[in-house]
Amino acid sequence: MPLTARRHIKKMRGGAQAHLLEADDGNFYVVKFLNNPQHRRILVNEMIAAVFLRYLQISCPDYAIVRVTREFLRENPEAGLQLGRSTVPPAEGWHFGSRYPGDPSKLAVYDFIPDALLQAVGNATDFLGVLVFDKWTANSDGRQAVFFRARLREWVAGAAGHPSRLGFVASMIDHGFAFNGPYWDFPESPIQGLYHRKLVYQSVSSLDDFQPWLDQVVHFPEAVVDQALRQVPPEWLEGDESQLESLLERLLRRRKRVPELIKDCRRANSSPFPNWR
Repeated sequence: MPLTARRHIKKMRGGAQAHLLEADDGNFYVVKFLNNPQHRRILVNEMIAAVFLRYLQISCPDYAIVRVTREFLRENPEAGLQLGRSTVPPAEGWHFGSRYPGDPSKLAVYDFIPDALLQAVGNATDFLGVLVFDKWTANSDGRQAVFFRARLREWVAGAAGHPSRLGFVASMIDHGFAFNGPYWDFPESPIQGLYHRKLVYQSVSSLDDFQPWLDQVVHFPEAVVDQALRQVPPEWLEGDESQLESLLERLLRRRKRVPELIKDCRRANSSPFPNWR
């Protein structure tokens, strides 16, 4: 269900100049605005990525379409975008919201945790799954993730046997540069999509370690692609409908190439898979 922004919390870091807003459902969302300095296509990429990641069962924030009204802009003038030397308000209308994992006044969310905690993250294998996704979609940004402490059964598949266990959870964020951002093409590089800390790939010894995500992508259903396409608001496209359909057709043709793209990571100077033999 579309939501309406009701309170500005803070500006977030990053080139899209997203802002943390409270919506009328009582939850908080990192909102990327339609008139962000990177391009309106960033919102389309975020929407499609969110639908795909949910299908692949890779931990990522829930998403919503968040409406910004004239009243909100009048009451929250700090919700601005820096464009060159000018500060402009977000456009009125619909924007992409990525749900914050809790109340920001109560829940600590980290961009970085020490190695000892990183090794104990409850869903650490999601870093392997999301690399499959990033290679398939040619995510030209480095892999971004945040961490927070929560009851694992609420966030991690297969953790139901530990109903009260607390631990750190990784959530995969920031997919605006899937499909090479506003360019909507598929450049390839061995380092593309890799997380900057090799520790998350320490368990990798062969291509089999990227299952079940490899098979899920190679046989990715066209119905899920259609579902994602239907969720994109028409005002985000502005005449790009045919270009988006062409992009998704090329994406489907790429499915069977993903295993080779994963293998190609081994050519990276950083040697991300030290235990692959």
